[in-house]
Amino acid sequence: MARVSTALVVLAALCWGLSGGIGGMLMTEGWGAYLVSFYRGAIGLVLVLIWLMLQPGGHGLTSQRLWCWSVVAGLGVAGNFAFYFLSISQGSVAVAATLMYCAPVFVYLVSFALRLEQPSVMKWTAIAVVMLGIVLLTRVYDMEAQGVTAIGVAAGLLAGVCYAVFIFGFKYAAPHGSPQAILFIAFSVLVLMLVWPADVGQIMAAANSSDWPLFVGLGVLGAGLSFVIYVVGLRNVAPAVASIVAMVEPVTALLFGVWILHESLAGSQVLGIILILVAVTALSVYSGPGRLPARWGVH
Repeated sequence: MARVSTALVVLAALCWGLSGGIGGMLMTEGWGAYLVSFYRGAIGLVLVLIWLMLQPGGHGLTSQRLWCWSVVAGLGVAGNFAFYFLSISQGSVAVAATLMYCAPVFVYLVSFALRLEQPSVMKWTAIAVVMLGIVLLTRVYDMEAQGVTAIGVAAGLLAGVCYAVFIFGFKYAAPHGSPQAILFIAFSVLVLMLVWPADVGQIMAAANSSDWPLFVGLGVLGAGLSFVIYVVGLRNVAPAVASIVAMVEPVTALLFGVWILHESLAGSQVLGIILILVAVTALSVYSGPGRLPARWGVH
Protein backbone atom coordinates (compact mmCIF):
# COMPACT_ATOMS: atom_id res chain seq x y z
CA MET A 1 0.00 0.00 0.00
CA ALA A 2 2.84 2.40 0.83
CA ARG A 3 4.46 1.73 -2.55
CA VAL A 4 1.21 2.43 -4.38
CA SER A 5 0.71 5.63 -2.41
CA THR A 6 4.26 6.78 -3.15
CA ALA A 7 3.68 6.07 -6.83
CA LEU A 8 0.55 8.23 -6.73
CA VAL A 9 2.47 11.12 -5.16
CA VAL A 10 5.19 10.79 -7.80
CA LEU A 11 2.55 10.70 -10.54
CA ALA A 12 0.91 13.86 -9.18
CA ALA A 13 4.26 15.71 -9.09
CA LEU A 14 4.94 14.49 -12.63
CA CYS A 15 1.57 15.89 -13.74
CA TRP A 16 2.33 19.28 -12.19
CA GLY A 17 5.69 19.37 -13.96
CA LEU A 18 4.12 18.45 -17.30
CA SER A 19 1.43 21.12 -16.88
CA GLY A 20 4.13 23.81 -16.91
CA GLY A 21 5.48 22.44 -20.17
CA ILE A 22 2.02 22.22 -21.73
CA GLY A 23 1.35 25.81 -20.69
CA GLY A 24 4.62 26.82 -22.35
CA MET A 25 3.55 25.10 -25.56
CA LEU A 26 0.21 26.92 -25.55
CA MET A 27 1.86 30.29 -25.04
CA THR A 28 4.24 29.67 -27.93
CA GLU A 29 1.08 29.23 -30.01
CA GLY A 30 0.05 32.76 -29.06
CA TRP A 31 -2.33 32.16 -26.15
CA GLY A 32 -1.93 34.50 -23.17
CA ALA A 33 -0.74 33.57 -19.69
CA TYR A 34 -4.05 34.57 -18.06
CA LEU A 35 -6.05 32.48 -20.54
CA VAL A 36 -3.85 29.44 -19.92
CA SER A 37 -4.19 29.95 -16.16
CA PHE A 38 -7.97 30.27 -16.46
CA TYR A 39 -8.33 27.00 -18.35
CA ARG A 40 -6.07 25.15 -15.93
CA GLY A 41 -8.25 26.25 -13.01
CA ALA A 42 -11.63 25.94 -14.78
CA ILE A 43 -11.10 22.36 -15.93
CA GLY A 44 -9.67 21.53 -12.53
CA LEU A 45 -12.83 22.98 -10.98
CA VAL A 46 -15.03 20.62 -13.02
CA LEU A 47 -13.04 17.56 -11.94
CA VAL A 48 -12.94 18.64 -8.27
CA LEU A 49 -16.72 19.19 -8.39
CA ILE A 50 -17.13 15.61 -9.63
CA TRP A 51 -14.89 14.44 -6.77
CA LEU A 52 -17.01 16.41 -4.30
CA MET A 53 -20.22 14.87 -5.65
CA LEU A 54 -18.80 11.35 -5.43
CA GLN A 55 -17.64 11.89 -1.83
CA PRO A 56 -20.12 14.41 -0.37
CA GLY A 57 -19.79 13.39 3.28
CA GLY A 58 -18.06 15.73 5.73
CA HIS A 59 -17.59 18.51 3.18
CA GLY A 60 -18.16 21.28 5.73
CA LEU A 61 -19.63 23.71 3.19
CA THR A 62 -21.88 25.20 5.88
CA SER A 63 -18.86 26.41 7.87
CA GLN A 64 -18.09 30.12 7.57
CA ARG A 65 -14.47 29.52 8.51
CA LEU A 66 -14.13 26.96 5.72
CA TRP A 67 -15.39 29.51 3.21
CA CYS A 68 -13.21 32.30 4.59
CA TRP A 69 -9.95 30.36 4.47
CA SER A 70 -10.84 28.61 1.20
CA VAL A 71 -11.34 32.02 -0.43
CA VAL A 72 -7.86 32.99 0.80
CA ALA A 73 -6.56 29.75 -0.71
CA GLY A 74 -8.35 30.60 -3.95
CA LEU A 75 -6.71 34.03 -4.13
CA GLY A 76 -3.37 32.31 -3.61
CA VAL A 77 -3.85 29.64 -6.26
CA ALA A 78 -5.17 32.20 -8.78
CA GLY A 79 -2.04 34.31 -8.30
CA ASN A 80 0.15 31.22 -8.38
CA PHE A 81 -1.19 30.00 -11.73
CA ALA A 82 -1.18 33.48 -13.32
CA PHE A 83 2.31 34.48 -12.17
CA TYR A 84 3.74 31.05 -12.98
CA PHE A 85 2.62 31.16 -16.61
CA LEU A 86 3.55 34.85 -16.88
CA SER A 87 7.05 33.89 -15.70
CA ILE A 88 7.20 31.14 -18.34
CA SER A 89 6.12 33.58 -21.06
CA GLN A 90 8.85 36.03 -19.97
CA GLY A 91 11.59 33.47 -19.48
CA SER A 92 11.53 29.69 -19.56
CA VAL A 93 9.71 26.74 -18.04
CA ALA A 94 12.83 25.60 -16.19
CA VAL A 95 13.48 28.96 -14.51
CA ALA A 96 9.80 29.59 -13.68
CA ALA A 97 9.29 26.14 -12.15
CA THR A 98 12.41 26.39 -10.01
CA LEU A 99 11.56 29.88 -8.77
CA MET A 100 8.06 28.71 -7.83
CA TYR A 101 9.60 25.77 -5.98
CA CYS A 102 11.08 28.37 -3.59
CA ALA A 103 7.62 28.76 -2.02
CA PRO A 104 8.59 26.92 1.22
CA VAL A 105 11.15 29.65 1.88
CA PHE A 106 8.38 32.26 1.93
CA VAL A 107 6.32 29.98 4.17
CA TYR A 108 9.23 29.82 6.61
CA LEU A 109 9.77 33.58 6.59
CA VAL A 110 6.07 34.20 7.31
CA SER A 111 6.15 31.49 9.99
CA PHE A 112 9.16 33.17 11.60
CA ALA A 113 7.36 36.51 11.60
CA LEU A 114 4.20 34.99 13.11
CA ARG A 115 6.26 32.90 15.56
CA LEU A 116 4.80 29.66 14.20
CA GLU A 117 8.27 28.30 13.54
CA GLN A 118 11.48 28.67 15.55
CA PRO A 119 14.51 29.91 13.53
CA SER A 120 17.67 27.82 13.60
CA VAL A 121 21.11 27.86 12.03
CA MET A 122 20.16 25.02 9.68
CA LYS A 123 17.02 26.80 8.48
CA TRP A 124 18.75 30.13 7.89
CA THR A 125 21.60 28.33 6.11
CA ALA A 126 19.15 26.54 3.81
CA ILE A 127 17.37 29.83 3.07
CA ALA A 128 20.71 31.49 2.29
CA VAL A 129 21.57 28.62 -0.09
CA VAL A 130 18.22 29.10 -1.83
CA MET A 131 18.96 32.82 -2.24
CA LEU A 132 22.36 31.98 -3.74
CA GLY A 133 20.67 29.49 -6.06
CA ILE A 134 18.22 32.18 -7.21
CA VAL A 135 21.11 34.53 -8.00
CA LEU A 136 22.82 31.84 -10.09
CA LEU A 137 19.59 30.74 -11.77
CA THR A 138 18.47 34.24 -12.76
CA ARG A 139 22.03 35.47 -13.51
CA VAL A 140 21.31 38.89 -12.04
CA TYR A 141 25.08 39.41 -11.82
CA ASP A 142 25.36 39.28 -15.63
CA MET A 143 23.70 42.33 -17.19
CA GLU A 144 24.25 40.91 -20.69
CA ALA A 145 22.61 37.56 -19.96
CA GLN A 146 19.78 36.69 -22.32
CA GLY A 147 16.60 34.69 -21.81
CA VAL A 148 15.67 35.74 -18.25
CA THR A 149 13.85 39.06 -17.86
CA ALA A 150 13.19 41.04 -14.70
CA ILE A 151 9.46 40.50 -15.19
CA GLY A 152 10.01 36.75 -15.53
CA VAL A 153 12.06 36.59 -12.32
CA ALA A 154 9.60 38.74 -10.37
CA ALA A 155 6.63 36.72 -11.64
CA GLY A 156 8.31 33.43 -10.75
CA LEU A 157 9.01 34.59 -7.20
CA LEU A 158 5.49 36.01 -6.86
CA ALA A 159 4.15 32.61 -7.96
CA GLY A 160 5.96 31.16 -4.96
CA VAL A 161 4.60 33.88 -2.66
CA CYS A 162 1.06 33.22 -3.90
CA TYR A 163 1.50 29.51 -3.37
CA ALA A 164 2.51 30.30 0.20
CA VAL A 165 -0.81 32.18 0.55
CA PHE A 166 -2.60 29.09 -0.79
CA ILE A 167 -0.70 26.97 1.74
CA PHE A 168 -1.87 28.98 4.73
CA GLY A 169 -5.42 29.22 3.41
CA PHE A 170 -5.62 25.47 2.84
CA LYS A 171 -3.96 24.73 6.18
CA TYR A 172 -6.47 26.76 8.20
CA ALA A 173 -9.46 25.60 6.12
CA ALA A 174 -8.58 21.91 6.48
CA PRO A 175 -9.99 21.42 10.03
CA HIS A 176 -13.39 22.69 8.89
CA GLY A 177 -14.06 20.57 5.80
CA SER A 178 -12.88 18.08 3.19
CA PRO A 179 -10.03 18.70 0.72
CA GLN A 180 -12.42 18.49 -2.24
CA ALA A 181 -14.70 21.16 -0.69
CA ILE A 182 -11.74 23.49 -0.09
CA LEU A 183 -10.44 22.99 -3.62
CA PHE A 184 -13.93 23.51 -5.06
CA ILE A 185 -14.20 26.92 -3.38
CA ALA A 186 -10.59 27.82 -4.21
CA PHE A 187 -10.91 26.97 -7.91
CA SER A 188 -14.26 28.80 -8.06
CA VAL A 189 -12.52 31.94 -6.77
CA LEU A 190 -9.76 31.42 -9.35
CA VAL A 191 -12.27 31.23 -12.21
CA LEU A 192 -14.05 34.38 -11.06
CA MET A 193 -10.77 36.28 -10.72
CA LEU A 194 -9.26 35.26 -14.07
CA VAL A 195 -12.30 35.27 -16.36
CA TRP A 196 -11.93 39.02 -17.02
CA PRO A 197 -8.14 39.21 -17.68
CA ALA A 198 -8.37 35.99 -19.72
CA ASP A 199 -11.05 37.69 -21.91
CA VAL A 200 -14.33 35.93 -22.67
CA GLY A 201 -13.72 36.21 -26.40
CA GLN A 202 -10.35 34.47 -26.10
CA ILE A 203 -11.88 31.80 -23.85
CA MET A 204 -14.44 30.99 -26.56
CA ALA A 205 -11.79 31.12 -29.29
CA ALA A 206 -9.58 28.68 -27.40
CA ALA A 207 -12.48 26.24 -26.93
CA ASN A 208 -13.06 26.22 -30.69
CA SER A 209 -9.41 26.07 -31.69
CA SER A 210 -7.29 23.08 -32.66
CA ASP A 211 -5.38 23.53 -29.39
CA TRP A 212 -8.34 22.50 -27.20
CA PRO A 213 -6.82 19.04 -26.42
CA LEU A 214 -3.81 20.82 -24.89
CA PHE A 215 -6.08 23.00 -22.76
CA VAL A 216 -7.94 19.92 -21.53
CA GLY A 217 -4.67 18.13 -20.80
CA LEU A 218 -3.42 21.18 -18.92
CA GLY A 219 -6.51 21.28 -16.68
CA VAL A 220 -6.62 17.53 -16.07
CA LEU A 221 -2.92 17.17 -15.31
CA GLY A 222 -2.32 20.53 -13.65
CA ALA A 223 -5.35 21.03 -11.42
CA GLY A 224 -7.82 18.15 -11.57
CA LEU A 225 -6.58 14.57 -11.59
CA SER A 226 -3.25 15.53 -10.03
CA PHE A 227 -4.81 16.96 -6.86
CA VAL A 228 -7.12 13.96 -6.45
CA ILE A 229 -4.41 11.31 -6.74
CA TYR A 230 -2.05 13.39 -4.61
CA VAL A 231 -4.50 13.66 -1.70
CA VAL A 232 -5.27 9.94 -1.96
CA GLY A 233 -1.62 8.95 -2.18
CA LEU A 234 -0.45 11.19 0.63
CA ARG A 235 -2.50 9.30 3.22
CA ASN A 236 0.07 6.47 3.34
CA VAL A 237 3.30 8.31 2.51
CA ALA A 238 5.84 9.46 5.10
CA PRO A 239 6.47 13.22 5.15
CA ALA A 240 10.18 12.89 4.29
CA VAL A 241 9.38 10.66 1.31
CA ALA A 242 6.73 13.08 0.05
CA SER A 243 9.08 16.05 0.23
CA ILE A 244 11.77 14.20 -1.72
CA VAL A 245 9.47 12.95 -4.48
CA ALA A 246 8.05 16.49 -4.81
CA MET A 247 11.32 17.29 -6.61
CA VAL A 248 9.84 15.39 -9.55
CA GLU A 249 7.76 18.48 -10.38
CA PRO A 250 10.50 21.07 -11.10
CA VAL A 251 12.79 18.43 -12.60
CA THR A 252 10.04 17.30 -14.99
CA ALA A 253 9.32 20.91 -15.96
CA LEU A 254 13.04 21.51 -16.51
CA LEU A 255 13.46 18.45 -18.74
CA PHE A 256 10.29 19.31 -20.67
CA GLY A 257 11.60 22.81 -21.31
CA VAL A 258 15.03 21.62 -22.44
CA TRP A 259 14.01 18.58 -24.51
CA ILE A 260 10.61 19.57 -25.90
CA LEU A 261 10.70 23.38 -26.00
CA HIS A 262 14.45 23.51 -26.74
CA GLU A 263 15.26 25.91 -23.92
CA SER A 264 18.92 26.30 -22.94
CA LEU A 265 20.56 26.74 -19.54
CA ALA A 266 24.04 27.97 -18.65
CA GLY A 267 26.23 25.94 -16.31
CA SER A 268 25.72 28.46 -13.48
CA GLN A 269 21.94 28.16 -13.90
CA VAL A 270 22.10 24.38 -13.59
CA LEU A 271 24.14 24.79 -10.40
CA GLY A 272 21.56 27.27 -9.10
CA ILE A 273 18.74 24.80 -9.78
CA ILE A 274 20.58 22.05 -7.90
CA LEU A 275 21.23 24.32 -4.90
CA ILE A 276 17.57 25.39 -4.74
CA LEU A 277 16.18 21.86 -5.03
CA VAL A 278 18.51 20.44 -2.40
CA ALA A 279 18.00 23.31 0.07
CA VAL A 280 14.21 23.42 -0.28
CA THR A 281 13.96 19.66 0.10
CA ALA A 282 16.12 19.85 3.26
CA LEU A 283 13.82 22.55 4.66
CA SER A 284 10.79 20.36 3.99
CA VAL A 285 12.27 17.18 5.45
CA TYR A 286 13.41 18.84 8.68
CA SER A 287 10.45 21.16 9.20
CA GLY A 288 8.15 20.76 12.17
CA PRO A 289 4.87 18.87 11.62
CA GLY A 290 2.16 21.06 10.14
CA ARG A 291 4.46 23.95 9.25
CA LEU A 292 4.73 23.23 5.53
CA PRO A 293 2.12 21.80 3.17
CA ALA A 294 1.76 18.14 2.38
CA ARG A 295 3.06 18.89 -1.08
CA TRP A 296 6.48 19.35 0.56
CA GLY A 297 6.08 16.37 2.79
CA VAL A 298 4.31 17.55 5.93
CA HIS A 299 0.78 16.39 6.74
